Amino acid sequence: MKVVTVEEMRAMEQRAIDAGVSDDTLMEAAGLAVARRIAQITDGVRGRRVLVLVGPGNNGGDGMVAARYLTDWGALVTLYLVTRGRREDKLEACEASRVRVVEGADDTGQWALGNYLPITDIVVDAVLGIGSRRPLDGTVKRTLDVVAAAKRDQPGMRVVGVDVPSGIDANTGHADESTPFADLTLALGAPKAGLYRFPAAAHTGAVEVLGIGLPDGVDSDLRLDLAEDSTVARLLPRRAADGHKGTFGTTLIVGGSRNFVGATVLAASGAYRAGAGLVTLAAPDAVYRLAAAQLPEATYVPLAETSGGFVAPQAVEDVLRAMASASSAVIGPGLGGAESVQRFVQSLLLNGEPVACPLVIDADGLNALAKTYGWQDLLSAQAVLTPHPGEMGRLLRASVGEVQADRVAIAQQAARDWGQVIVLKGPYTVVTAPDGPTSISPFANAALASGGTGDVLSGIIAALLAQGLTPYSAAVAGVHLHGLAAERFRAASGDAGLMASDLLAHVPTVMRDLRAIGFRPTT
Repeated sequence: MKVVTVEEMRAMEQRAIDAGVSDDTLMEAAGLAVARRIAQITDGVRGRRVLVLVGPGNNGGDGMVAARYLTDWGALVTLYLVTRGRREDKLEACEASRVRVVEGADDTGQWALGNYLPITDIVVDAVLGIGSRRPLDGTVKRTLDVVAAAKRDQPGMRVVGVDVPSGIDANTGHADESTPFADLTLALGAPKAGLYRFPAAAHTGAVEVLGIGLPDGVDSDLRLDLAEDSTVARLLPRRAADGHKGTFGTTLIVGGSRNFVGATVLAASGAYRAGAGLVTLAAPDAVYRLAAAQLPEATYVPLAETSGGFVAPQAVEDVLRAMASASSAVIGPGLGGAESVQRFVQSLLLNGEPVACPLVIDADGLNALAKTYGWQDLLSAQAVLTPHPGEMGRLLRASVGEVQADRVAIAQQAARDWGQVIVLKGPYTVVTAPDGPTSISPFANAALASGGTGDVLSGIIAALLAQGLTPYSAAVAGVHLHGLAAERFRAASGDAGLMASDLLAHVPTVMRDLRAIGFRPTT
């Protein structure tokens, strides 16, 4: 599914019109889709009280179409006309269907609105759509502020945004202070880029995409995707019934230091849970002794260490030998920031020699690169780089604020400049390849704000690499599996209290369920 800017959405609609689909047909389809979804979430609308807030232009038109259908299906609908300049043809159709209409301009102090809200089940926000970028003011602001106050007093009242909640810039993700906090946003035709950027993302609630009858192919030139279960299901490696541990690859985890023993265990466990046949952990001697007791399934390469418990530079030769027989490798979890670590990473990755297997470079592996001038030209490996915003800032010599200001553009530029797949972690993780394809994860889960979850992710991606996926496909699939595992934890336990190891048991079941999508037994 494509994620679009305002300009791209308008271009898609124009292509549809050029292909013979009228603007009115698109609006009728959009309004019907909104009404149907509202009927689904309320388990039928007969007798439900629905307040539809209508503004100018197409967004208001979509709302009026939805109001008409909901009335026809037995809902008690009030159409509140927030502004002038609405679609008169759609208003006349509502009046013909006996939809109750209230003129917001005549509602002094929003008195009538305030009386309707306490008895309302659902508020439909169709005031301002994707074309609005100005600060909210006047009647629009007053109306939305009254709705916000009512929602605070009535937790059971749900707010549904049509396309975007009013006051959101659909490109930049800016949100006006009066933008409603929707429970659900119904994106029309395609999700808008601003819905996956903060602060707008805090106002959207769940985001669902509704088809509006756009012809196939109108988005064929777009390269920003929203990761979906069906897409990731097609990427997952198949498990041959006659396979053995060698069939599914060997993942090498290189990391650990005296103060960070657990990072390597989490990465190795993530690799096993994502299907790697063998996992080898190369770690400083003191780490190896502790990790082996926690993960007996792995094989181990003890590495020379410094007196401080960090990997020693001379350990490179042992790692290179291990990489020669590996199908993928993770470099970085728990290595620490010692000077010896930087020399080790430089000798391993920046020596001008090709690396034997595809890599995931994470955590202190990235920090060591960031300390090396010109690392981009020296790194000869095929790699997936998995920085969080702080690590990305260090790699780019930029602030976290600059990274977060436009995560998609920052990740895409880095991928092009460095020639590597980038996974920019965080809410709505961005995955992008040097040649342009980019994917946004649909997940923003506060439960993942816990130490070690990134180590699990690096192991998952590396396991998928070991099973033959390309770096970009492994990154997209790995991020999605990781996100789904966290969603399952949240569904059971909430968005706090997750330990990184809690993700591990969910990864195989998530993969099983994704593989079942579209499966049909032969007869």
